[in-house]
Amino acid sequence: MLQRLSLLALLLSALLGPAGPAAAAELRMAFGEKIPPFSFPSTDSGIEIETYREALALRGHQLKPVYYAFARVPMAFKSGEVDAAMTDLGEDLRPFGGHYGDTAVVYDNVFFTLRQLQRKIRTPADLKGLSVVSFQGAAKRFPEWLGPVQQAGLYREVNDQATQVRMLMAGRVDVVLSDRHIFRYFSLQVRKQGQAVLPVDEHRFTTPKADDYRPVFRDPKIRDDFNAGLKQLRTSGRLRAIYQRYLEE
Repeated sequence: MLQRLSLLALLLSALLGPAGPAAAAELRMAFGEKIPPFSFPSTDSGIEIETYREALALRGHQLKPVYYAFARVPMAFKSGEVDAAMTDLGEDLRPFGGHYGDTAVVYDNVFFTLRQLQRKIRTPADLKGLSVVSFQGAAKRFPEWLGPVQQAGLYREVNDQATQVRMLMAGRVDVVLSDRHIFRYFSLQVRKQGQAVLPVDEHRFTTPKADDYRPVFRDPKIRDDFNAGLKQLRTSGRLRAIYQRYLEE
């Protein structure tokens, strides 16, 4: 009996083949349009694009970025337009054939103020009387913090994040809410254009959750290949080098 079971196992193994990396594939992946320094659609570059491209390439796959308005990224996956998506925007995509990968990029939002003003922001009450500018949709994401500021008429959402930096430096706004890397990138761009960039303080008000930024793949084997490639980028120091390319002078 044992011999017959062993023979059956060998036959199944031969038919199915070894469980290894997926066959090399071109992967259509949905990204949000123009999120410097994470994605630049005009050149298919940026921290996020390069990280995914190199992680997949280490296992023989070719990334083909497809750009959408940020809110349409999970919709593109659900409709079958793409093979993968950079994020699910909080919607579980497993019922739509999604397999979640490891987090490659985390958006880390903090409040920025000019250091010379020595402001302290620890609770929503600390924003009382202060003008705040942020990225689009932030008020819906952080209503406890930004709702009262919005009701007081002191809140604005500005999509051009270089303008946010300029407003803070010129004293036209008291607080900027931005991802740390995005603010750093645009501060460098503003400085290169000849405008003074003053020292700032960062005020953390939320803890980023890595699971909120997991990529989604339709093919679990390609997901596994991506995870393995991403781990290799981290351990080799290549991931850090990609960040440095965009965030250092």
